Amino acid sequence: MIETLISSKTRIKLLLKFFLNSNSKAYLRGLEQEFAESTNAIRVELNKFEEAGMLHSEKEGNRKVFTANVEHPLFSDIQNMLIKYVGIDQIIEKVINRLGNISRVYLEGELAKGLDAPVIDLILVSEKINRIYLTQLINKIEPMIQRHIRYVVLTEEEEKSYLTSENKITLLIWNAA
Repeated sequence: MIETLISSKTRIKLLLKFFLNSNSKAYLRGLEQEFAESTNAIRVELNKFEEAGMLHSEKEGNRKVFTANVEHPLFSDIQNMLIKYVGIDQIIEKVINRLGNISRVYLEGELAKGLDAPVIDLILVSEKINRIYLTQLINKIEPMIQRHIRYVVLTEEEEKSYLTSENKITLLIWNAA
């Protein structure tokens, strides 16, 4: 759907990279490897985003490193649009809210890194969860969002050690508090 509004695949990849997870940092050559695209196409889009004030850049050694400008007036609107594109809004509305006893939900994997992926990897933090009902809800929502959902359920005790192990990249997408 977003491809109809934004015809440049490179631009979509950059939006996902920087606006889905606002902590993302990247430089041109790293993006070239990550996206498997030419530096020229990526450079053109990075320059457009920087000129529009949507990205910041700074020098780190001989690299120009880019980050999202979270102060840009359109930042939250773009981020919300990407959350809908990925299907996270549907997961929260149709799965998490119906289970009711979840304290936090994290996104991990490719989407947490800001890369488009057919699979949504979730970490659900809950002391007690009905896994049968959770599976039923996920089976209903996957066709709607056209992505597969994988999940792991952790207790609050397990959460701390899991999130700090192996340099995991996670993004908190929902918090009951």
